[in-house]
Amino acid sequence: MPANARISIIGAGPGGLTCARILQRHGIPVTVYDRDPEVNSRNQGGSLDLHEEDGQFALREAGLLEEFFALARFEGQEMRRMDPVGSMLSHHVPDEGETISPEIDRGQLRGLLLRSLAAGTVQWGRTLESVSGPAEGPRTLTFADGTAVEADLVIGADGAFSRVRAAVSPATPYYTGVGFLEAWFEDMENAHPELSELVGKGSAHAADGERGLFAQRNSGGHMRVYIMRRVPVDWIAVNGLRPEDTEGIRAHLLGEYASWSPRMLRLITDNDGAYVDRPLFALPVSHTWEHSPSVTLLGDAAHLMPPLGVGVNLAMLDAAELALALVRSATVDDAVHGYEKTMLARSAEISRLLEHGADSLLALPDLGPFSRV
Repeated sequence: MPANARISIIGAGPGGLTCARILQRHGIPVTVYDRDPEVNSRNQGGSLDLHEEDGQFALREAGLLEEFFALARFEGQEMRRMDPVGSMLSHHVPDEGETISPEIDRGQLRGLLLRSLAAGTVQWGRTLESVSGPAEGPRTLTFADGTAVEADLVIGADGAFSRVRAAVSPATPYYTGVGFLEAWFEDMENAHPELSELVGKGSAHAADGERGLFAQRNSGGHMRVYIMRRVPVDWIAVNGLRPEDTEGIRAHLLGEYASWSPRMLRLITDNDGAYVDRPLFALPVSHTWEHSPSVTLLGDAAHLMPPLGVGVNLAMLDAAELALALVRSATVDDAVHGYEKTMLARSAEISRLLEHGADSLLALPDLGPFSRV
């Protein structure tokens, strides 16, 4: 029975924490293991838009929707589409009270979920090395610190390069051919007022068919810009550069974006600090695996796709459906069967739709959809 099972979640991201919260809310014990040394050991990333039908649904099941609304930036739903000159092509301004997809910083969402869990639920500094044991369970989790624990159900919520995935699937992520370079901007209203006016309160996207820019406001006066191009996965080394060579990378980018207007180029040149290289990976379309009653996956571990606004929402929906299946089923095996039947069909359909989604981020303004990162 799920209530008597030893349930281990690997990964303290939005998916893993949402699953843990809903399980605990229904009285089912769970432990989350995460490789981060402690909760604030690294920056959690940029802004997320949570949709009514999935991310917000999961937070409602977690009893956290009102707390989310108290933190969310509804003005962040503003979206601008521009050309490389900086001319506005389309502009969505959210209606008063619009709640379709408000924004929240990833770190704020993680904090909200962590505060909702019982003390000691998350064990930090536990880097998973392997999952072993028979398919029917129990499974043995071996960690990099030399410790091991047994689990009746292992839930892989450990992202793109999941260690849990190897227990049920040989699939590995492949490089999509599109790379992001992340640039950070601080104190937008005072230090970057012209860029603040250009981007607005939400996000702005421009592309020319081969390259693009996606600017996204975060809370606290911060902004992230994603510089998007078709490049080899090792493009920095190929061009004789180093990741810490900010000025060299900037000069290289200015050559690539030479036809763009000076106003738009400030989204490349005026950043505060170094660039962060983020090549885009994906799992094979319709990724699936042979059912195991003791291991399952959610989020990017199950269906890594291009960043088009679906990743965290699908992870949280997966988490809610898996947790609710465990609450409502007589056995763990029944719960995993029911969850995977729904989740795998849904992720197969969406992954087919988004198979070439990374290319759409670079599409000419009159050809590609307005994409969310």
